Amino acid sequence: MKIAQVAPLYEAVPPRFYGGTERVVAHLTDALVELGHEVTLFASAEAVTKARLVPVRDQAIRLDPAPLKSDLAAHLSQLAEVRRRADQFDVIHFHTDIMHFPFFDSRPRSTVTTLHGRLDLKDLAGVYQRWPQFPLVSISDDQRRPLPFANWAATVQHGVAAGLYGFSSESRGYLAFLGRISPEKRPDRAIAIAKATGKRLKIAAKVDAADRTYFEEEIEPLLGHPLIEFIGEIGDEAKSAFLGGAEALLFPIDWPEPFGLVMIEAMACGTPVIAYACGSVPEVVEEGLTGFIVRDHAEAVAAVGRLPSLDRQAVRRRFQERFSATAMAARYVELYERLAVPREAKLGLAAE
Repeated sequence: MKIAQVAPLYEAVPPRFYGGTERVVAHLTDALVELGHEVTLFASAEAVTKARLVPVRDQAIRLDPAPLKSDLAAHLSQLAEVRRRADQFDVIHFHTDIMHFPFFDSRPRSTVTTLHGRLDLKDLAGVYQRWPQFPLVSISDDQRRPLPFANWAATVQHGVAAGLYGFSSESRGYLAFLGRISPEKRPDRAIAIAKATGKRLKIAAKVDAADRTYFEEEIEPLLGHPLIEFIGEIGDEAKSAFLGGAEALLFPIDWPEPFGLVMIEAMACGTPVIAYACGSVPEVVEEGLTGFIVRDHAEAVAAVGRLPSLDRQAVRRRFQERFSATAMAARYVELYERLAVPREAKLGLAAE
């Protein structure tokens, strides 16, 4: 198949540091190429990909040092370029939320749209009611709850390249927190769990400008404890050692997480996950096999004590079976084939 992948422009593909959506797009794109498909990636110019790259911005937005920039302008230019080339593809797979709807409202059947974020925002329902014709993909079944009426075509869980992260058969005796410092990610819970269990906690996380006050007022005062080590933001090259060395990844979220990519990154290293029962967690973590699902601090502390009962090799095997990039790509190909419109018919639809 001839497939276009349209990535957000906020991070490189794959991201240099923190970033979920663009990382998934990178792994999906390469896996589709490996499966023999002809793939074109619309992304910023520093993308590293096995596909044909159409660069639509000189670099990703977040790390661009320019003091003034417009993410709206960048994405509108990208979508105009995708629209100009649309007849070249059997399917155009968007990862840019809703922005492409007005551009493609006359030809929605040539598109697939994966929604990567939370869907309980005030204005979203009206958009999906106004443009009901676009086939949508959720990344967990729980993600759909705010929009049960939407045109859901499938749920496809995320995957990452199986060879990217190394398996570690033994931990180095610490707990890990990886991601972003924000109230909904609850790093304070992770710190409390570490203190209660007497375990070292390593925190590898970025601090966005929007969360700077929260970090300085709520989290930074907790970092002086001898068990707590704040590393800062890390990239893929450091994750195997960081995650593989942990007894468990702590994922103590307090929001409807649509997926939680870091959970499967940990599993790829053989590291189990202790996660609060929010959002997608019950769909990703298999209780007693790849980790433990908890509901409060006491259960989380008890779960740390149960970690020796888990088999790290079994954790890695389940990652390969469920969450490799190849498994994700195969699920998408099945969807593409089910939804695909023959190119002649598609041209006729566009002309109407």
